[in-house]
Amino acid sequence: MKALRFGYEMKRTTTFLLTIVIGLPCLAAQHTHWVGTWEASPAPQLANEAQMRHDKLVFENQTIREIVHASIGGNTVRVRLSNAYGKDTIEIGAAHLALHAQGANIVAGSDHVLTFSGHPGIAIPPNAPVLSDPVQLNVPASGDLAISIFLPKATEGSGVHYAAQQTSYVAQGDVTSAASLSEPATITSWVFLTGVDVLAPEPASAVVAFGDSITDGARSTMDANHRWPNILADRLIAQHGKKEVAVLDAGIGGNRILHDAATNVRFGVNALARFNRDVIAQSGVKYVIVLEGINDLGHAGTSAPASETVSAEQIIAGLQQMIARAHEKGLKIFGATLTPFEGTTFPGYFTPEKEAKRKAINEWIRTSGAFDGVIDFDKAVRDPNDPDRMLPAYDGGDHLHPGDAGYKAMADAVPLGLFK
Repeated sequence: MKALRFGYEMKRTTTFLLTIVIGLPCLAAQHTHWVGTWEASPAPQLANEAQMRHDKLVFENQTIREIVHASIGGNTVRVRLSNAYGKDTIEIGAAHLALHAQGANIVAGSDHVLTFSGHPGIAIPPNAPVLSDPVQLNVPASGDLAISIFLPKATEGSGVHYAAQQTSYVAQGDVTSAASLSEPATITSWVFLTGVDVLAPEPASAVVAFGDSITDGARSTMDANHRWPNILADRLIAQHGKKEVAVLDAGIGGNRILHDAATNVRFGVNALARFNRDVIAQSGVKYVIVLEGINDLGHAGTSAPASETVSAEQIIAGLQQMIARAHEKGLKIFGATLTPFEGTTFPGYFTPEKEAKRKAINEWIRTSGAFDGVIDFDKAVRDPNDPDRMLPAYDGGDHLHPGDAGYKAMADAVPLGLFK
């Protein structure tokens, strides 16, 4: 009888264990983690209050409604606010998140209050970031969001991304929950807002597009999301059967690898200084695409002192530093070749000597094997009959920045197989 009972208990135990083992893959499939779906890289504050007021970057008893374009979707969201480069503690009186409809309007019924550590507002110390508490909202892939932030006291803009290629809105009072705003002012910068994350299945990850104005989408159509990282995101979303890969745009117009901008803070601090914050610290990041260096060549002797002239070897050394730091954190990093700029309308930006350096940098990117992969943006947009220049059909008009068609050609040139 005992033997029978023992056998019965073994059978029950075996069945129970089998049920657990069979169920494990289902449980594993439900594991999620935070992945960035949108990012903006901040630059230092403008020089003085008068300049900031002229550029509408001082706020008092006002709501800023900022419009952003997600890459991957999700149904649980959090928002990143930042007082990056701020000189004083700022007070966020209220913040709301909603789906964007059009203009300053939000989709009816989509408005959600954002809280921070359980509170409806938060004080952010100088140079600090904060995360909102999670919100349940169905964010569609390639969907637009509206984040509304109320500033009750006189507040200088910080955490500013100056050239957003996107219209946002400013209205009087706390109208963070309003379905529409009455006669708002407009700005084309993102202020205090540096990121949006979604909960995504465990295999999902993010690629950070790290660069300058060409990554930032300069000369692309306003409010159209035609930057090459946006188009790359759409390609990844459309690829059938592919695990989700978000694309985060960490471009800053005028940015350089090796020098800060002495006269134009909009260009941001040097790429080596911002690499940790804008790349490594991003949620779910697994890949990096680097397109930096053309301004290191072009700015010296024009918008920057001639003493900041750099060699191809110095730029390559800067790229090697990014490679080492990415690999240290287990990230794959892909090098993008510098695009043509002969004939640019910016006086002194192009010279034959600078062109020789560009070619040497591109040759190293293509042949050194230092990167985990190469994306040949130079080949994608150059004129086959005049390879030192951009193809006219891709030119945004200044012979340096692509237009919408050029950005699409760049995005199409990215091998999706890199993101395995």
